Amino acid sequence: MVDFSSLTGSKPSGSSAEQKEALKQRVSSEIAMANAQQLISKATDKCYQKCVTWPGASLSSKEQTCVERCLERYFEAFNIVSATYVRRIAAERASGALADA
Repeated sequence: MVDFSSLTGSKPSGSSAEQKEALKQRVSSEIAMANAQQLISKATDKCYQKCVTWPGASLSSKEQTCVERCLERYFEAFNIVSATYVRRIAAERASGALADA
């Protein structure tokens, strides 16, 4: 059997199923963190392209307001889409149309 302790940084403890679940949780958490970082980077890039017309030492108050509002709208839209997606997946699981992964 493969020893995943080197990947998780911990000593083996508990059953094999517990170890697999812990590794699965850690990988899932790292994927979520990478996705969040990518979302923030993409939103920031898009909003700066839209709002900052000329590079300078600092943003004007108009540019700051534009970037703030743009980011708010971007994340609000992301939250709406995410919530809708989660509800849809939950409904599909409840109806049996989607098997548990």
